[in-house]
Amino acid sequence: MIRINLLPHREEKRKQRRQAFFAMLALSALVGGVILMVIAGVIGNNISNQTARNTVIKNANAKLDLEIKEIASLRQEIDALKARQQAVEDLQSDRNQPVHLLDELVKQVPEGVYLRSFKQEAQRVVLNGYAQSNERVSELLRNLSNSSPWLEHPDLIEIRSTGIGQGKDAKKVFEFTINVGIKRESNKEAQAPAGAKDAVAGAKAGVPATPAAATPAAASGTPKH
Repeated sequence: MIRINLLPHREEKRKQRRQAFFAMLALSALVGGVILMVIAGVIGNNISNQTARNTVIKNANAKLDLEIKEIASLRQEIDALKARQQAVEDLQSDRNQPVHLLDELVKQVPEGVYLRSFKQEAQRVVLNGYAQSNERVSELLRNLSNSSPWLEHPDLIEIRSTGIGQGKDAKKVFEFTINVGIKRESNKEAQAPAGAKDAVAGAKAGVPATPAAATPAAASGTPKH
């Protein structure tokens, strides 16, 4: 007996294949969505971690900036304290400068030279006076340059021939102006050998302090040599 299938089996198979295709398409979309979500989660987590690291770095940089400012402020305070300390040390060492200056002028001014006035400005002293000859002025410059432990670097600013007195007492002399440096005790000690520093330190203990107000701004009437 022959059986004939009159049902539309081709359409049925086509319908089944279509349903299977849509099912696979839906499954693929679902799997793709899950994968995208996982990837987005991983990327978001990495971004969050990197943002946290960036925040830590920014906070650390801000903290370092504050520390740098504090260090700069401390350095300025240290420099200011050093400047004050140096000023105090200079004042301490300058107390005896008038004594050393007058003592050296008495020792180093040769015969035939008369100091009319001298004026100290900082560590330079301007000497004005009269000399019997140019040779006397040259001798004074040599003494100030080579023979004085407290005076240094003398410069002859001006020398000119002039006359003093009247009538029989008139004399031809040479008027001069000399600029010479005076050393501080601290600088002198720094340049001295180790043994000499100990001797200077021992001598300081027995030397009475001279008032700072005795620093000569201008003086005249130095004894004639």
